[in-house]
Amino acid sequence: MDRRRQALSEINVTPFVDVMLVLLIIFMVTAPLLQQGIDINLPQAKGKEMAATERIVVTIRKNGKIYLNKASLTMKELTAKLSKSKNKEVYLKADKDVPYGNVVIVMGELKEIGIEKLGMVTEPKARIK
Repeated sequence: MDRRRQALSEINVTPFVDVMLVLLIIFMVTAPLLQQGIDINLPQAKGKEMAATERIVVTIRKNGKIYLNKASLTMKELTAKLSKSKNKEVYLKADKDVPYGNVVIVMGELKEIGIEKLGMVTEPKARIK
């Protein structure tokens, strides 16, 4: 009996599906970790969204703590670091419950050390129809 062997033309997709499921689980677990930041309640205002570029962000939390990007600093440390920086554009985020006087004090210190551009960061206002 002359039996000819035929080539196996089926592709086994089980290993491919296994790898895809593992990657899906990895991305689902790591995605929330990429969105960590400082928890503040920004005021809402109208305006255009800014492009995501490298920028210096000063954050004032509700309890009065000041952060440079994500590092907690005192006012003296903040002014010392920013006065050495070559980038003279700073974005200020302040919780809406921070007293106005505290925000003005930080703005005054930033202007005094030579920050040329100071932007205020807000959340987009919800559109009511």
